[in-house]
Amino acid sequence: MVNISISADLIKNLRSRTGIGLLECKRALIEENGDIESAIDNLRKSGKLNAVKKNNNITNQGIIFSNIKNNFGVMLELNCETDFVSKDNLFINFGQNIILKSLEKKIKNIDQIRSEFEEKRTDLILKFGENINIRRFCWIEGENIYSYVHGIRIGVLVSAIGLNKVMLKNIAMHIAASKPEYLHPNNIPSTEWNREYQIQSELVKNLKKPSDVLNKIIQGRMKKFTNSISLTGQNFIIDPTKTVGEILNENNAHIISFSRFELGENTSK
Repeated sequence: MVNISISADLIKNLRSRTGIGLLECKRALIEENGDIESAIDNLRKSGKLNAVKKNNNITNQGIIFSNIKNNFGVMLELNCETDFVSKDNLFINFGQNIILKSLEKKIKNIDQIRSEFEEKRTDLILKFGENINIRRFCWIEGENIYSYVHGIRIGVLVSAIGLNKVMLKNIAMHIAASKPEYLHPNNIPSTEWNREYQIQSELVKNLKKPSDVLNKIIQGRMKKFTNSISLTGQNFIIDPTKTVGEILNENNAHIISFSRFELGENTSK
């Protein structure tokens, strides 16, 4: 093979024509001594252009992976197109390897993960004949953190102060089951609060009650709304007579942060 320097412009040209990653484009051009047409032909022969085409396929199956090591926790949503592929050991091992490397290197950026595992992802696309997508990734750090995965479809990372592991696990299970969107009611964005307020204001107009009574009804409904989507306002699944906030107060504890992934949420069916 002739030692040839591959320019950045040539790599970008091949990428724009094929959609292949930059590193793969550079490798293909080096193998063909800078001949872009030959590089495209070989990418077609290898099937990698077909793999790129599959990147647009919808992926709403897969697995949620999560783990903790040395006070550092990570969670990953790895998607595929079919339930059949999600059960394959190659797919499962791929997700586990991403988690292991993320923990070892304390990776905090999904773009870094996608870059490091792009070649393996492409290989899996070629093997399975369907799209594989590293969709979401998050991390959490602290001395008191917990990772919980319910089956393969729901994952939670939570960090707290003042809770033992049993109670922290119960909180994580609550988050998995109750789907809080925010930590406290006062964390709810004003735009979301105002939208719900306008809806409730319209709904009570037909009740034909005095304005002060209608205002109390609206306030009651707004309190119910804000509590339903905030962790501390929700009734605790272990003891529904108390809210999560009350449980935390009893233990002189508080939640620092949490993340919840549910497989395929907010993707097209």
